Parts: sequence; C-alpha cells; structure tokens
Amino acid sequence: MVIKISFNATLLKTDPHEHPVLIIGQLQHLQLLSYEDVRVKLEPRVTADTWANALACLHPSPTDTCPLYLDLATVAALPTKCSRHNTSSRAHSVTKLVSGNVTGVNETVVLVCEKRDLFASACAVARAFPLFSRKNRRGGAESSTVNVEFIVVDSGDRIIFNSLLPSEIACIENVARGIRLAAKIVDTPCNEMNVTHFLEEVNIVAGELGITPLIVRGEELNSRGFGGIYGVGKAATAPPALCVLSHQPVGATKTIAWVGKGIVFDTGGLSIKGKTAMPGMKRDCGGAAAILGAFYAAVRGGFTENLHAVLCLAENSVGPNATRPDDIHQLYSGLTVEINNTDAEGRLVLSDGVVYAKKDLKADVILDMATLTGAQGIATGKYHGAILTNSDVWEQKGIDAGRISGDLLSPVPYCPELHFSEFSSSVADMKNSVADRNNAQVSCAGLFIAAHLGFDYAGSWIHIDMASPVHSGERATGYGVALLCSLFGNYTTCSLLQQFAPSVAEPPLKKVCL
Repeated sequence: MVIKISFNATLLKTDPHEHPVLIIGQLQHLQLLSYEDVRVKLEPRVTADTWANALACLHPSPTDTCPLYLDLATVAALPTKCSRHNTSSRAHSVTKLVSGNVTGVNETVVLVCEKRDLFASACAVARAFPLFSRKNRRGGAESSTVNVEFIVVDSGDRIIFNSLLPSEIACIENVARGIRLAAKIVDTPCNEMNVTHFLEEVNIVAGELGITPLIVRGEELNSRGFGGIYGVGKAATAPPALCVLSHQPVGATKTIAWVGKGIVFDTGGLSIKGKTAMPGMKRDCGGAAAILGAFYAAVRGGFTENLHAVLCLAENSVGPNATRPDDIHQLYSGLTVEINNTDAEGRLVLSDGVVYAKKDLKADVILDMATLTGAQGIATGKYHGAILTNSDVWEQKGIDAGRISGDLLSPVPYCPELHFSEFSSSVADMKNSVADRNNAQVSCAGLFIAAHLGFDYAGSWIHIDMASPVHSGERATGYGVALLCSLFGNYTTCSLLQQFAPSVAEPPLKKVCL
C-alpha cells in the first residue's frame, strides 16, 4: 500500500469513525488543550468528559497511550524527561508511537509541540511511513493519506493554531519526501538497487530540479585516476560510478560539497563478511541516499550558495576482478594505498569524492556522510551519529543541528598526530585499515579520508559516520536528510529552515596543521 503524507497548518474537521486520529505530545502540553481545541477531530464519537478522563489517565513511563474511541481515536504522551544529549522533540519516541498506533487507512496525526520541536517532530512522523515494500498481501486499500496537523504551544503555554505559512508547509513536505526517498533507497535490496538503479533515482531527482548530472563510470573512472571508487567496484556486474549533482545559483559566493558513500551492497570483498554480518549490507549506501534526499530538499528550499552532491557509488563484490589484499591502488589524490582489508572500502570511495570536491569543485566546505564503521555504533550508539571535523565551530553546529532535527550527533576526537600512524605502510603512502582496532577506530577511519583531502586543507571538513542510526530494526530511518537541512538551513531562503538552523557563526577559512 502506498501512503501519502500531507502536512496541514491547522486542524481539519473529521469524524474519527471514518478518519482515525492520533493526538501526540508531551503530557504537559496535552493538558493545556481543552476539548474545544480538539473537538473538530473527535466529534461526535468522543465527549468532553472522555477527553478529560483520558488525559488524567496518562502516566508516561516513558510513553503512554489512551484510547478515546475504539482504536480509531487515541491520545499519546511522549516521555517526560529529556537529557541534554537528546533532542527536546523526543523524535525517536514520536516515530515509535506513530508506527504503533496508526491504522493503515486515511487518518490524521496531530502533533502538539513547541515551535522549536516542530521540524524534528514532523520529520519523525515521516520516518514512520517507509515507502519500500514487496509484500503481496491481498485486500485493503491500494493507497491512503496521512494528514499531519500541528498545534503549537508557545513559551507562555498558549495554544497557537495556523502557525505555519504555506511556504513553510511546502518546505516540510520537501524534507519529508527527502527522508522517505533516502529510506526507500536504503531499504531496497541490491537486486533492485544496484549502481544503475541508484543512478535512475538520481536522474528522477535531477529531472525535477532541472539539473543534468555529471557521471563518470566504469573504465573512465580508472583512466581519470579515481582508483578508490574503481578498485572497490570493478568486480561487480554493474560498474561503479562517481555522480555529481550541481546547484549553482546566481550570486553565490561560497561552494559547499556533500560527499556520500554509496556502497549498494558490501560483501566485504575478498575479506568476506561472515553469514551473520552480511545481511543488512544493502544499507551501506545510506550516506549517498541521505545526501540525495537532502540535496532535493535544500534546492527546493532555495539554497543560495553553490551546492554539489557527490555520490560515490559501487558494489563491493567478489569475483575474478576483485581487489586483493596486498594490492596497491593510487587514489584521485595521487596517494597510494596498500589494501590490507577489502572490507574497509567506504573510505576508499569517499577519499576520491572529497578530493574531487576540493580539486575540481573548489569547495570551501566539504562534508562527507557514510555508514563507515561498525565501531560507530559502539562509540556513539544506535541513535547518535559520530561527527569528526577540523573545525570546533562546525562540530558545535553539527551537534546543535542534531538536536534540532532529531538526527543526533556526538563528537569523536580529531587528532591526526596521534591516530593517523595506524595506517603506516612500508610500501605505500598508507594502508587502508588500522593496525590497532582498539585505538579510536571511528576517528581513524575518518582521518584516512582527511589524509587524502590534506590535513592542511584550508577549508572546513566535516565527516559524519552514521552506520547505526541509518536503520532502526529492519527498516531504514532516512537519517541525515533532516540533519543536513538544519545544519545548512541558513544558506536557504526558506524561513522555516532558517528558524531551525544552528545559530553558531561560521569561522573564516583557516589553515589547519598537524
């Protein structure tokens, strides 16, 4: 069944018997609502007494729900407590409550929240409705629409209706589409989402934006010096590719590049993964998928600077042409890499991507995003991606954007003078995997990429490892789309994204030395 999400600034009158409704918010905010505030969603099935009694019965620990009318009208309370490393929106609980309480027909989710949590809450609802499915169950509707409506609580505990402009609703819809697109790509198995299929998704987005992608593919990668992408993907049936989408508005003074790891499936190569480690490796394209979705939303939001999406696409396969341990590849940076682990492939493709962003695109700010290391989930957990950067200001902006958007981030150490020696090689400029797996693996993996960019790169470099938050259970989350839209919201003309962008000022270009 295809589910469409429609966002509305106010409450539309519906009968819950025909159009089920879920009202969700923090208990303190729900208790501010009188029956008159929500009667358009509840009449004639729910009385004022039932509404009051339901609110009195809610005791979130950490969440709670109470039916108002059969299973067709429900009120749900979010966790009361929220620590300083969480998002105040309680976005992850929003997604879980919506997923567990929707009925699968035309229905409404009413979000009751403060304005500061509106963006993250809306994105959390979008994550609850994944697009990809190959289930063939018969019966039921072919499609349904979920209306998402807002009741905003201001700092004075006043209820505000119609708090969003039509342009802001359109912005939320664009970001939600980007989230669901990214999740669909990540959820789709490689037999339906190989490099060729991924490029088809890119072409759809590019067509809607009026952009012609630049694609370097197959043997052309090798002849042009992209030894990382080519070496990883050359054994696969579908050739690897570097794909670049460029938005270059008149008057732009800054160039920003988002570089995404797009390993459509990762067997580990000849350093092959075990039978329990390989399932789920369709998700290894999560970074590129997120950047494609975020690029769509950012351009739709009126991005005012040069913005490039650099997608590094390959299938890390096994075959006669596969890269072997001990092989040495020269990457686009000109540096040579001795392969000691073919399962450390993401850093190879990303290194080509960031160097292309520096050399060919002349980017001032380069951000790469990847499902790079299993160690990320150990270091920062299932909900927080890891951020590694040469800029303390961008680090703080990333952390703030994570709390604002619900795509949480936590910093890991940037210290190349202590960590980069892990890649020492006697026959090449470096190896591709660390000597000591107990020494800051997440940082080291990111530093491999930075080494090709150059530790003396004068611009700002941000690396985001999101291997664990890219999925929740067996479904993709679309992680990264909302994060990037918030992090770079000040570079758009969209008033909503500007409101939900971190406020820390960007530093001038600086030289970062070892």
